[in-house]
Amino acid sequence: MNEAEGNEGLRDFIRDRVQADLAAGKYPGVVTRFPPEPNGYLHLGHAKSICLNFGIALENDGICNLRFDDTNPVKEDTEYVDSITEDVKWLIDGWADSVLSEKTFFASDYFEQLYGYAVQLIQHGKAYVCELQPDEWEEYRGVPEKPGKESPGRSRSPEENLALFERMRAGEFADGDKTLRAKIDMASPNLHLRDPVIYRIRHEEHHHAGDQWCLYPMYDFTHCLSDSIEGISHSICTLEFEVHRPLYDWVLDNLPVPQPRPHQHEFSRLNPTYMVMSKRKLLQLVEDNHVSGWDDPRMPTIAGYRRRGFTASAIRNFCQRVGVTKYKGVTDVSLLENAIREELNKTAARRCAVLDPLEVVIENYPEGESEELEAVNNPEDEAAGKRSVPFGRRLFIERADFMEDPPKKFFRLGPGREVRLRYAYFITCQSVEKDAEGNITRLICTYDPETRGGHAPDGRKVKGTIHWVSAEHAVDAEVRLYDRLFTEPEPEATGDFLECLNADSLKVVTGKLEPSLAELPAGERVQFERLGYFTPDAKDTAPEKPVFNRIVGLRDSWAKIAKK
Repeated sequence: MNEAEGNEGLRDFIRDRVQADLAAGKYPGVVTRFPPEPNGYLHLGHAKSICLNFGIALENDGICNLRFDDTNPVKEDTEYVDSITEDVKWLIDGWADSVLSEKTFFASDYFEQLYGYAVQLIQHGKAYVCELQPDEWEEYRGVPEKPGKESPGRSRSPEENLALFERMRAGEFADGDKTLRAKIDMASPNLHLRDPVIYRIRHEEHHHAGDQWCLYPMYDFTHCLSDSIEGISHSICTLEFEVHRPLYDWVLDNLPVPQPRPHQHEFSRLNPTYMVMSKRKLLQLVEDNHVSGWDDPRMPTIAGYRRRGFTASAIRNFCQRVGVTKYKGVTDVSLLENAIREELNKTAARRCAVLDPLEVVIENYPEGESEELEAVNNPEDEAAGKRSVPFGRRLFIERADFMEDPPKKFFRLGPGREVRLRYAYFITCQSVEKDAEGNITRLICTYDPETRGGHAPDGRKVKGTIHWVSAEHAVDAEVRLYDRLFTEPEPEATGDFLECLNADSLKVVTGKLEPSLAELPAGERVQFERLGYFTPDAKDTAPEKPVFNRIVGLRDSWAKIAKK
């Protein structure tokens, strides 16, 4: 989409199904939902689901609910609720925020209603209390090719089951002592239909419901009924839930839920290269201090990408380019990196920064003097105008822009060589100063005052143009050079994903920045000319100590590695 902000013209099998349902009058309108469990921060896979659910609602004048599927008090926390809410609103702001329902929904708000549904199943002989422990149930459930064995509690009367279920709610039993199972089919080849657990005991306080419950419903029981309670028309989830769909349907078919009832549709999950997407593994990265937190700019979380400087529109563009299919594939993360490059190339102001400084003294420039030169803010946007940059006798250039013994195709600075300083003058290196160890510490150069603005009146040409910063006016800043967190395209396929952590995923340097960058507000994005796109770190930057994050380089430095 450039960004196709209304998603006009998008086609995929789920959107086709939605249109067919509307044409047939199956639903009065479109109501979708994004239902994360609040047990971690959202990642790029969730971004794809957000874009799909909110996008379909937007395209059909519908509504999309943000609902927390919070049925496991052991792993869930208000920190995750708050972060998810912030991430969703950031990602859809200015695009699909108009279809976000005013209320935030929690499955835990339905606990009493869900309990009532479970009682109805018990009364109709479709659910029973089971005393089998998980390891015992593995034996009873069996394998797809052979029927399982019935639980000893399966033949208990509805009255007995109901009495036990009420005692479970009252807290008379310890965690794991008893469960409530749906009575379905112990011979089904789909193991999810072999009397699945729909309630278990957890003596844990709930982040939203407090200490009212010690009996919690399972996801498969809760999710379909939450969809029904909210009037969801199209319940869209990732492909691993396809095998759960028969259970989703069984629950709704065996309870007096409102009609038309929701239907589940599955699509393939997002699997970007050079990332892990498992919440468990992401939590391990955080808890073992391999990263600084869930919002570390190397993490594949939405919070991490936001802090790194990615825009919501670039992430939405990426999700659209990936598309919606049932094909289980791997997506090259360079698609995401290219999406932000394309956007920032058009929108980001250009600024000069030197990250590995080498001092240059222009010996024929007047001492104690300086001047203001004119620099273009964005060559892709004439309306962005120009700015003034200070120039003086002492400068900093990138150390990599000088070689004492340059090869033939090195067109930057060397002894006796002339180059163009961007927006400034032609300079020529006259001599080199070194320390006692032989390291180059300073270049002594001369400039041609007739070449102001980078053009020689006599028409002579130079092949090299380099950037620079006035030493007298430069601002010191901490610059964090972020890169991919893993060295392998599919870290989880390597055995131990931690073994392919990229030791160079973060380098911290002290850069010399042009003075206009001293108080750049958080959220602003600029191109450091010839270096990449950067933004002030939203947490750590301060007027007295600027901190910049590299969003992405100017080009894909991993492409050559992949070809080797």
